[in-house]
Amino acid sequence: MMRGKLITGAITLTLLVATDAARAQDPTPPVAAFKSSVDMVRIAAVVRDQKGRFVQDLTARDFEVLDGGQTRAITDLQRDVAGVSVAVLFDVSGSMEGHMPNAREAATHVLSWLDVSRDEAAVFTFDTHLDERTPFTTGLRTLPDSMSGVVPFGATSLHDAIAETARRVGARDGRRRAVVVMTDGGDNASRLKPEAVSAIASAIDVPVYIFGIVASIDNPSADASTHVAGTTTFEGPLADLAAWTGGHVFVASTPGQRSVAARQIVDELRHQYVIAFESSGRPGWHPLVVRARNRDLVIRARSGYIAGQSRPTAH
Repeated sequence: MMRGKLITGAITLTLLVATDAARAQDPTPPVAAFKSSVDMVRIAAVVRDQKGRFVQDLTARDFEVLDGGQTRAITDLQRDVAGVSVAVLFDVSGSMEGHMPNAREAATHVLSWLDVSRDEAAVFTFDTHLDERTPFTTGLRTLPDSMSGVVPFGATSLHDAIAETARRVGARDGRRRAVVVMTDGGDNASRLKPEAVSAIASAIDVPVYIFGIVASIDNPSADASTHVAGTTTFEGPLADLAAWTGGHVFVASTPGQRSVAARQIVDELRHQYVIAFESSGRPGWHPLVVRARNRDLVIRARSGYIAGQSRPTAH
């Protein structure tokens, strides 16, 4: 409970600091503004049993939603399989030199599991700036030709790039949305902290999946790893960032690991429940807990929302 309070406080404080800093640095109006009030909150949730299998036959009575510690009545629950909207985000900073072939392979695996008739994807790259390589396109199965000639260079603004990409995919209505990041996990130039990024992504219900592209020696789960468990980048702030958004971290150092992780990401998006409930109306950050009444089931969902700022509307 104390950890939850600390996380919530850190998110709220960091959001305020980040917002003030952004206003000071950029006096122009933001591209997206937010509606002044939100009555309905929707949460995407993935449910698994103790063996890791998806559970698909639950009803609203099987879930509990705690909004700031208060139980909220579930007004709607959907299991319809909608199309998927995925933003594939490549770290092309200098530290990724030597990792790009594996990053491209991992991304190709993700695209290969998409349905050409209903799913869409976009491709972005970043170092200290975010660039769109391919806009959201239905049926995208291959990376743009420009990706084959990318030469990693420069500093890394990983957290900032994730936040901005989450905002862009968050505007894609009617699909199950996600950001999939190909990175070695380094960040040396971001303005935002991980907890602020997770709050931004959580507020618009976009899970962030981190694809750790590293050599076996840097993979904490590999036999060849030289790292002590719990000390790598992917087990600390990035793992928290992904978990708070309802996503996950996959550290993949072999072709087989990359293939399995890619399929798991798309499978999770296809097996989401969408839970709706009425907001309390209190403005500000609301920590969320979604759990099953059957305590043997494991649920992954975002950690909160911001009342009055859940749905961006372009000006």
